Amino acid sequence: MVLIQNLKFSYGKQAVFNNVNLQLESGKIYGLLGQNGVGKTTLLKIISGFLKVGKDECTVKGYSPFERSPLFLENVIFVPEDFIAPDTIVNDYAKFRGEFYPKYDSNKFGRLMNDFEVNGNYKFNKLSYGQQKKALIAFALSTNTNLILLDEPSNGLDIPSKSQLRKVVSEASTDDSCIIISTHQVRDLENLIDPIIILDKNGVLLNESIERISQKLLFSFASIPDNSALYNESTPGGYISVRKNESDMETRVNIEALFNTTLKNRTKISELFGKY
Repeated sequence: MVLIQNLKFSYGKQAVFNNVNLQLESGKIYGLLGQNGVGKTTLLKIISGFLKVGKDECTVKGYSPFERSPLFLENVIFVPEDFIAPDTIVNDYAKFRGEFYPKYDSNKFGRLMNDFEVNGNYKFNKLSYGQQKKALIAFALSTNTNLILLDEPSNGLDIPSKSQLRKVVSEASTDDSCIIISTHQVRDLENLIDPIIILDKNGVLLNESIERISQKLLFSFASIPDNSALYNESTPGGYISVRKNESDMETRVNIEALFNTTLKNRTKISELFGKY
C-alpha cells in the first residue's frame, strides 16, 4: 500500500527525516509512535500528498502523493489533529465532501454519528472540540477509502467515545484497507493498533507485529526491578520490566513500556529485530 524509500525531508534548514524506510501493507491498523517533534504528523502529510518529497521516496499504490492524481485522492483521507471548524452544518459538509469519494456511504455516516452521539444538524463551529473530532472521524470512515490516516484521533474524546473509536476503527479495517494512527495516547488504542511503528529522525526504530514483539520481548510485573531487564518502570505496587524473551513463553505487550524500552535501547532493539 505505502512504500517509503530513503526518505529525506526538511523544513528549510531544519531536518526532519534523514533516510527513513518503511513498507506498509493492506489489512492492518498501524500505530505510529514517536517522541514530540520526531515527524509523525509530517510523515502523514507526506503520505497524503500535502508535502513534497522526491518522486520515488514515497508512493501509495504506485502513485506519487504530491502529484495529487484524482485516482489517488479518491482513495485516501487524512484526519488532522487540529481542525478549523467551518461555518457549515455537519450533514451538509459530509454530503458535499462525500461527492469526491466514489465509495462514500451516507447511511454509514449517519450510523456512526448516532454511535458517537453527535447531532449532524448543528454547524461544525458550534460543536465542542471532541464532537468536531468525532464528526470528522465518522466522515472519514464513511468514505471507505483504502488508506485512512488519523492524527491523534483520541485527543479530546471522553472515555465512552474512546471505546467507541476503537470499535468503529476496528470495523472499518478490511483486507483492502490500510489505517495509520499517529498517537501519544497508546493506552487509548491498545488492542487495536498492530503492527507498531516507532519512528525516529534517523529512521524507523521498530516496525513489527504484536505477535513478533511478544516472541522477542518478555513483559512482566514484580515488586522489585529486574536487574537483567532492558527496561524497568516504577508503577504503583511494583515494577514493569521488559527483557529479552529467551523462552517459549509469550506475554501481553505493554505498548507504553515497549516504546520506552526502544528509545533507551536503540542498538539492542535493532539487534533483536533487525534494521529497517
